[in-house]
Amino acid sequence: MTQKVIVFDFDGTIADTVDALISIANRLATEFGYKQITPEQLAYLRNLTSREIIKYSGVSLLKIPFLLKKVKSELKNKIHEFHPIPGIKEALTELKNQGYKLGIITSNSKENVTAFLTNHDLDNLFDFIYSGVTIFGKTTIINNVLKQKQLSTQAVIYVGDETRDIEASRKANIKVVAVTWGFNSPEVLSKQKPDFLIHHPSELLDVVQNC
Repeated sequence: MTQKVIVFDFDGTIADTVDALISIANRLATEFGYKQITPEQLAYLRNLTSREIIKYSGVSLLKIPFLLKKVKSELKNKIHEFHPIPGIKEALTELKNQGYKLGIITSNSKENVTAFLTNHDLDNLFDFIYSGVTIFGKTTIINNVLKQKQLSTQAVIYVGDETRDIEASRKANIKVVAVTWGFNSPEVLSKQKPDFLIHHPSELLDVVQNC
C-alpha cells in the first residue's frame, strides 16, 4: 500500500495567526490602498472566497506579491507570540505515529514556519516545508512537490482553512480536507465542495483513514 502524505496549510490551519494577520493587514492598509478591516467586515470577508476578497479589497493584483512579502516580514517579529490551534499538536502526533508522512505548503515564509514549529516542539513531525510567493500559486507548488517527492495524486491529501486551498487541491487532482477553525466560514468552505469538512483537529485521523 502506498504511504499517504498529509500536506497542511500553515496559517489558520496549524498556527492560530488569523488575528495577527488582520492586525498587520490593517497597519498596511494605507500603504497598499485598501480600507482597514472592521470586526463587521471581517465577518463578511469570512464568507467570501479568496478571489472575492481580492476583488472586494480593490488591491491591484500586481501589488499582491509585495503585500504578501511585507506581511511575512511583519509576521517574523510576532512568530514567538503565536500558538498552535487547540488540539492540532495531538492530531499531528497521532497521524505521525500511525505512519503518515506530513508536510506543509504555505504562502508564509519557510523561516517563519520553521521557527514556529521549533518553538512548539512540532519540528520533528514534518518531512518537508514548501513556501510559495503568490496567493493563487498553490496548485503549481503542489504539483512541484508531487514531482520532486515522486508522489502519486492518490497518495496525497491537503488540509487547509481557505477556499483557495480547496481550489488548488482540486486543480492538482488531490483530495482536500477543509477545516472550519481558520479564516473562511464553514458555509463558504462547504459551497466549494471539499472532499471533507471538519470542525476539530481530533477528526483528522478518522477522515484521513477514510480517504
